[in-house]
Amino acid sequence: MIPRYSREPMVAIWSPETKFRIWFEIEAHATDALAALGVVPKDAAAKIWEKGRDAKFDVARIDEIEREVKHDVIAFLTHLSEIVGPEARFVHQGMTSSDVLDTCLNVQLMRAADILIADVEDLLTALKKRAMEYRMTPTIGRSHGIHAEPTTFGVKLATYYAEFSRARARLLAAKDEISTCAISGAVGTFANIDPRVEEHVAAKMGLKVEPVSTQVIPRDRHAAYFAALGVVASSLERLAVEIRHLQRTEVLEAEEYFSPGQKGSSAMPHKRNPVLTENVTGLARMVRSAVIPALENVALWHERDISHSSVERYIGPDATITLDFALARMTGVMEKLVVYPDKMQANLDLTHGLVHSQRVMLALTQAGFAREDSYRLVQKNAMRAWNKEGDLLDLLKADPEVSKALTTEQLEAMFDLGYHLKRVDVIFQRVFG
Repeated sequence: MIPRYSREPMVAIWSPETKFRIWFEIEAHATDALAALGVVPKDAAAKIWEKGRDAKFDVARIDEIEREVKHDVIAFLTHLSEIVGPEARFVHQGMTSSDVLDTCLNVQLMRAADILIADVEDLLTALKKRAMEYRMTPTIGRSHGIHAEPTTFGVKLATYYAEFSRARARLLAAKDEISTCAISGAVGTFANIDPRVEEHVAAKMGLKVEPVSTQVIPRDRHAAYFAALGVVASSLERLAVEIRHLQRTEVLEAEEYFSPGQKGSSAMPHKRNPVLTENVTGLARMVRSAVIPALENVALWHERDISHSSVERYIGPDATITLDFALARMTGVMEKLVVYPDKMQANLDLTHGLVHSQRVMLALTQAGFAREDSYRLVQKNAMRAWNKEGDLLDLLKADPEVSKALTTEQLEAMFDLGYHLKRVDVIFQRVFG
């Protein structure tokens, strides 16, 4: 991932130094368990920890060894033996490379999930604050991009709060599903290593044991993890697209904060563009691009192949680093979002009362008209208002068929904006409790 869209805590999870440190911990914990079972000498297990606990693994040296042996885990174990000495021969007893690689990957994905969950919680805090701030601020609701009926800006934001509450739950579930450990040896039969070693390593690394692992941890777990990331990214894009639409010149109900000294265009000094939310839209596409490869990784050959390996070296860091950045960026956008209630009201008034058409239609049905006739009467006058022949209320008052069924006072009451907002508190109670 390029530095422009990276944050250091997430990047650090995927660094070679972190990876090799996790590899060492897996191997050392496994050796401890083997020592407790009498398979290796206890003083050898202690020596491995003594020499390796504070060691700085030389990435360049490991890469040098790998260029010769063409095997990353063997290269690491060779370098570890250079640090530990003769006792290193007791490391990796009965284990296979996937025991180390898969368990390490799941530790990294689990740690990445912790950061992403915290990111979502920050976004939820920002969304809740702004939703409460604009709880009763009227705005037009749109369907197909066209004015529909009134809502409030707070309700609009509450929908995103509810969605990202689900995103948090998805990430928690993804973390739980990915947090497994496999120390079961070649083809997963425990032929050369006791299952109690796996239990010990799992407990020490904060994982659960994988019930059955062939030679690799089943990749349906990883597919579910990256699918969850893809859904969260799509939720981010939905919020980003909403802000981009609201910032259009013709709408301008809300916009990204434009800081002093910021420039919107190299050619046009007047421009204030929604660059942050456009960026989030693009980043969401990149996160989703990891989902299909993760799904395709599920179908490995027999007990193991490594067709998944190269894929995961890409998508593990890229998807988590990108989503971390996008969530943080969106939180910043929401915290500083500039909102224009007066423009929201002006846009509500733009269509000359058309937003109240459904209420009039329903009232006519209550007054005895067939639904088809009610619809025809209101639509006839609505189209005249649409063509700027007058306000819908005035046109309805002047319509003899309508005025025969509804009094002036009744019609005027149907154009009360508050009617549409009377259940806002119910919605907020459901969303925020």
